[in-house]
Amino acid sequence: MTDGAPMHGVEQHSGVLDRLGESIASGVRAPGTVLTLGSLEEEFGVSRTLVREVVRVLESMGMVESRRRVGVTVRPPRDWNPFDPRVIRWRLGGPGRGEQLRSLTELRAAIEPVAARLAAARADEPARRRLVELAARLRELGEAHRGTDPEYLEVDTAYHALLLEASGNPMLAALQDVVAEVLSGRTALGLMPRTPDPRALEDHEATAAAVAAGDPAEAEARARAVVAEVLEGVVDVTGQGDGPT
Repeated sequence: MTDGAPMHGVEQHSGVLDRLGESIASGVRAPGTVLTLGSLEEEFGVSRTLVREVVRVLESMGMVESRRRVGVTVRPPRDWNPFDPRVIRWRLGGPGRGEQLRSLTELRAAIEPVAARLAAARADEPARRRLVELAARLRELGEAHRGTDPEYLEVDTAYHALLLEASGNPMLAALQDVVAEVLSGRTALGLMPRTPDPRALEDHEATAAAVAAGDPAEAEARARAVVAEVLEGVVDVTGQGDGPT
């Protein structure tokens, strides 16, 4: 049965999904493990219908495979959807978070400089102004030693989402949730410093200024500096780096 007060509706579905997904992502339920709907129903104290719905969601992520007369089999990580924000969140919360942080930061290093370059060429005037405003607010919060505050995360997430959106490339824009998940995950895991690196704050502002000025080369170079600083911070398998955003 579930611990504490019973959950209902969407909350119950989300709770079971998170608990089962986390147990798979952490390796507690290793690849090849076979589960049954009945055992899951009993373990979580929920209806068979809800268990089926949760299994269907996990199947859509590639984390399990359901077959008649066999049951629900846990699939290896190589089969999981690496861009699903829930998979990212679960992996960041498990023992493999160092590897997850590295791969996500390498992805950011590949896409954000290109997005900045495109934004400098394509962004409309409101987006350019907004990016500058967000970068300025990041500096204010960072210099006030508020790097772990919810507002800092909110502004940081909005900044990077806007940079991808302003690229005008729908495939880059579609990665907003991926970047948002790693930013929120690092904050939740206590991997963000109260006082962000001044270099990072400066490079955020310089990237925004270059986008606003329509300077693609400078925007790309400064955005590359931002993610390079983050990559430097991911120094070991625990992911205990001091990268700013």
